Amino acid sequence: MPLFVLAAAVCAILVTAYLTYGRFLGRMAGLSDTGRTPAHEKNDGVDFIPTSRGFLLGQHFSAIAAAGPIVGPILAGLWFGWLPVLIWVVFGSIFIGAMHDFWSLTGSVKHGASTLVELVHKYLGKQGRYFFLLFVWLSLIYVITAFTDITSGSFVDPELGGGVASSSILYLLIGLTMGLALKKFGMPLALATPLFLLLVVAAVWFGRFIPVRLPDLPFLTPQQGWNVLLLGYCFIASVIPVWLLLQPRGYLGGFFLYVTLAFGLVGLFLGGEKIEYPAFLGFVNEKGIGLFPMLFVTVACGACSGFHGIVCSGTTSKQINKETDCRAVGYGGMLLEALVAVIALSTVMILVKGSALTSSSPDRIYAEGLSRLVQHLGIPQDLARSFVLLAFTTFIYDTLDVATRLARHLLEELTGWKTRAGRLIATLASLAIPLFCVSLKLTDAAGNAVPAWKVFWTIFGTSNQLLAGLTLMVLSVWLWKTKKAWWVAAVPMCFMLAMTVWSLVLMARPFFVKLAAAPRVFDPIGLVAIILMGLAGRLLYETVQAVRQGGTQGGTHGTGHRK
Repeated sequence: MPLFVLAAAVCAILVTAYLTYGRFLGRMAGLSDTGRTPAHEKNDGVDFIPTSRGFLLGQHFSAIAAAGPIVGPILAGLWFGWLPVLIWVVFGSIFIGAMHDFWSLTGSVKHGASTLVELVHKYLGKQGRYFFLLFVWLSLIYVITAFTDITSGSFVDPELGGGVASSSILYLLIGLTMGLALKKFGMPLALATPLFLLLVVAAVWFGRFIPVRLPDLPFLTPQQGWNVLLLGYCFIASVIPVWLLLQPRGYLGGFFLYVTLAFGLVGLFLGGEKIEYPAFLGFVNEKGIGLFPMLFVTVACGACSGFHGIVCSGTTSKQINKETDCRAVGYGGMLLEALVAVIALSTVMILVKGSALTSSSPDRIYAEGLSRLVQHLGIPQDLARSFVLLAFTTFIYDTLDVATRLARHLLEELTGWKTRAGRLIATLASLAIPLFCVSLKLTDAAGNAVPAWKVFWTIFGTSNQLLAGLTLMVLSVWLWKTKKAWWVAAVPMCFMLAMTVWSLVLMARPFFVKLAAAPRVFDPIGLVAIILMGLAGRLLYETVQAVRQGGTQGGTHGTGHRK
């Protein structure tokens, strides 16, 4: 089957979903253009800033669309075939992921731009808030762990890694220079944008000719060395002012995202490629991995992501200009991410099963596949490959920056560390566990070395999806108390909780087996799975108690929403 036929069908389904189900959710939420949003009520020029719908959509999309919708679909496509992955990405995003993002954003706006943690406190009480804070912090730790190791893996690729590392370093230096130029020297953004974008293109081009490779030391492999440097970058990026690096780097990274998405779509429609990879490989693949529940935790961000709820309620809700913008930004933003996942999956579809590339890392498959699609447009494949790999690491920088800063904020809130020293200690504590995890020498059952990201990806995906299920649980309580159609959140909540708890049980089982064996072996993944199940169980208990107690209808408009 020609690839463009499937791509056209997917685009048509997503547009139809936005115009129908998205509109239905908007009507049910009672969105209005006449009410004053928190961005207007609390406009402080720092966090609360009324922002146009188009600009905010781009900013929000850049924040949520990291490497998750690329890595997950590629892994699952290789394991199970492309058809079940495509079905989950398309319909999961429509009825679960985009709905989750929409209600997370709308619920926050209706409660004065409250965060998810504050909503948990309001509807589940003080104990629920504490356990939710701890759960989110652990989820962010695994985000940092998985994405750090994926990035370092791309830097040690035998063929392209050195050039990608060079381009990445130059890219960060360019972002730093742009921040100084804008803040300290007053350079107009209209002038800075084309100038620094040209510098980024130059960095992609010249990075290939000045590869940076770390030496193989007796106590540190090159990939472990990059892991240390990347986590050091996370520490610095988390504590310096946002205008110095995060904002300009994120601004430039947004252009990477849009250009990659645009060229990927054009390549799908005009590249003329055919689908080669099998559509379905069975409910249990040759590695013994079951489609249920692993498909639904491996493909996380492309279909549903709990991390999005943190972004929706943490930053985006403070910038909503009109309530009706929630549909375009929340629901529409997730559908765009589903499109990114479909493009990533297409790089698996054009592979021949058993070819050498199928055993490569997801970033390499993505770069090779996308460069193959766009070479039909007259773009040199080597340049396209380098650009895509740098774009891939750029997506991860966005995630690492945000995840580290959020983890620091959560730990500060948990411990009360509000001083400058507390900020540094909270950042170090949030990065200590990822540093330990990526330093482990991990092997499979046959004794073969396994990348750390591959081991931790499943627990990352599971915790991320479990966070989505718990978020939907809180939103269901809010909808129930405000006499709205709570089932639109409760039914997907039940599905997400079932898949994620099933996955956690499978991961926890080896923990007890290894403890009972001789000699005893400590299984950190199993231990974390048990902790996550315990936290989820406690939050479920708090939810049941809240529903049983009933209570008044709370928080329909919050402090910053008046008709």
